Amino acid sequence: MAAVTREVEAWNSNLNTSLQEEDKEIYDLIQKEKYRQFSGLELIASENFTSLSVMEANGSPLTNKYSEGLPGARYYGGNEYIDQVENLCRKRALQAFQLNSEEWGVNVQPYSGSTANFCALTALLQPHDRLMGLDLPSGGHLTHGWQTSKKRISSSSIYFESMPYRSNPETGYIDYDKLEENANLFRPKLIICGASAYPRDFDYVRLRKIADQHSAYLMADIAHISGLVATREANNPFELCDVVTTTTHKTLRGPRAGLIFFRKKKNEDLENRVNNAVFPSNQGGPHNNTIAAVAVALKQVATPEFKQYAKQVRANAKALGDALLSHGYKLVTDGTDNHLILWDLKPLKLTGSKVEKICDMVNITLNKNSVLGDVNMVSPGGVRIGTPALTSRSFKEEDFVKVAEYLHRVVQIAVQVQEKAGSKMMKDFVVACQDVEEISALKKRRFDPTNISPVES
Repeated sequence: MAAVTREVEAWNSNLNTSLQEEDKEIYDLIQKEKYRQFSGLELIASENFTSLSVMEANGSPLTNKYSEGLPGARYYGGNEYIDQVENLCRKRALQAFQLNSEEWGVNVQPYSGSTANFCALTALLQPHDRLMGLDLPSGGHLTHGWQTSKKRISSSSIYFESMPYRSNPETGYIDYDKLEENANLFRPKLIICGASAYPRDFDYVRLRKIADQHSAYLMADIAHISGLVATREANNPFELCDVVTTTTHKTLRGPRAGLIFFRKKKNEDLENRVNNAVFPSNQGGPHNNTIAAVAVALKQVATPEFKQYAKQVRANAKALGDALLSHGYKLVTDGTDNHLILWDLKPLKLTGSKVEKICDMVNITLNKNSVLGDVNMVSPGGVRIGTPALTSRSFKEEDFVKVAEYLHRVVQIAVQVQEKAGSKMMKDFVVACQDVEEISALKKRRFDPTNISPVES
């Protein structure tokens, strides 16, 4: 019995052991990832660097508590402080987006943006109801009804009938006339406006008009631009939409989670429908630690400093786009209104995956991305580049001009390597990258303090 007691005491003592002592292997991997983030150029449009205070809340003892249900109506006891945290988060969410609590409500429990979107669809639609969302090659998102000619890819197309709307192949801008024409044939119950790789803003007035022609709901997914919307650096979807969803970790600079805002329409009871769709329809107990971290981030969003940050994000994106255009490259829509640019590499006969590969080799992180006309999402014809993360590291316009020079050099190298490879196969391209002096030179230059901005060090 004494031996068992000693074993239990030894096990319990592990609860207060640091990660470095308890699991050196995981600790070391975290430190390596931390250094990768610090030492590289982070240009993925859907990523950002959150604050220490947000990370402290996310790693707090709140992770220990179960709290299925809503504040004041939990299925477990002991939630008096959890209720206060969630209510504070809901209050700050409305304040961050300057919303009247008499007109709007918010559910802060979704685990992610994709979960938030499916919960919203569950609230608004019945199985096999019709929806329209922006096509993936036009910059849309998987959860907006994406499917191919052979397969329904997203749950939004598996459980509902979807028809995409697209961008104009000549301009890259959304073709609202064609959307209206197709909506008259398809008669959707829901139109989703939002994107993951669209560099321009949305015409919510036109979208509302089209939705009203069919008594359809209008839902905005502002996951990418929510920080710009909150600071009025982007058009305001709350003026015209019925439901607005967002992630919290992109331009909002919070932890990874989702929010669902709903208009309080008494005759349609969207509040109960959305809340029930989140729990118990699609989720179990909320992640209270993450909700607290979201609350911290939303408090920051409401500050004058964050508004200046959002302005700088847009200014930096414009500077980066202009610098690439000056080299003669093709950008979708020839520029940007928001935080990202979409670089069309097809004129260079390159794929986004090859440019992404060389960028990885020189510690520049961006992602391959489909552009209009693509049919192969694994090897698409473009790359997506965003400015939120490096703006969080105090980059200004002149710094992004230098970033554009690095990207220009990457593309020049990619063209040379592809010629060397002798084929367009990715496996041959990777082999051809070995021992390429220009790649090694660019990587070294990236870490030469005389050749980079001080904020990169």
